[in-house]
Amino acid sequence: MLLFTATQAYNQEAKKYKTENVLVLIMDGPRYCETWGDSSHKLVPNMANKMAQHGVISTNFWNKGPTYTCSGHTAICTGVYQKVRNDGSELPKHPTMFQYYLKATGKKRSAAFVIASKDKLAILTNCKKKDWKGQYRPAQDCGYNGLNSGYRPDRVTYLQTIKILEEKKPNLVIVNFRQPDAWGHAGNYKKFLETTKQTDQYIYQIFQFISESEHYRGKTTVFVTNDHGRHPDGRKDGFISHGDGCEGCRHINFFASGPDFKSNLIIDTEREQIDIPVTIGELLGFKLEKSKGQVMTELFK
Repeated sequence: MLLFTATQAYNQEAKKYKTENVLVLIMDGPRYCETWGDSSHKLVPNMANKMAQHGVISTNFWNKGPTYTCSGHTAICTGVYQKVRNDGSELPKHPTMFQYYLKATGKKRSAAFVIASKDKLAILTNCKKKDWKGQYRPAQDCGYNGLNSGYRPDRVTYLQTIKILEEKKPNLVIVNFRQPDAWGHAGNYKKFLETTKQTDQYIYQIFQFISESEHYRGKTTVFVTNDHGRHPDGRKDGFISHGDGCEGCRHINFFASGPDFKSNLIIDTEREQIDIPVTIGELLGFKLEKSKGQVMTELFK
């Protein structure tokens, strides 16, 4: 009876919004100056020409914590900045939005999904906090077969994402595309640019799938952002690396679209990664206990 009452209360709270599902799509490690910050938008043509009109672009969005993959994703999923070892050997300290959502709704674990090209991001399915560790864990499809299984190509991640959306129909999802970051670290600037543009295509294809899906259309909110940027030219080794507090590492892309949000709008309100899960909690009816993030009220109609 208690579970029923809690779930019923959740449903009543969530009814004020049309959003029933949320996807967070992560382009891992591009530079803002070569994506939205480039006025030609040649590496993000889909975001600029096919998606922007349907949602809100922010030109003033930041990672204000550690600018590494695991830490950036942790901030986006917990609403708390934390220095997390970047090899997948350390869990986030605080519960993730997936755990809060599954607890609030009483839904099965496949209602929330972590999908990632990088196997180490399976850490986003759990946390260290007592009474939460091992509880309310979302499903995952990371790397070839979870933690320590190795990184996989982004095309595989894209195909797996579509398959999971079609078959499992999860309500809360994060997707990581790794290849811009990988080619940056490899020092291959041509491939770094090519895969940034390819990731823009994968993201658009998922966005298009959502807009055409009978299950998802009209009730799904999509966020698109980065976990971190990279050094600008002239700082350290430039596009090859990231990890400090320079503007290149901190300034990142942001796009949001959904039935409760405005459309065809570009804003410059300063916001940051930890605001994303708090805004998702507002839409889906849960609160992140320790987050200092704020609801991005400027997005809402």
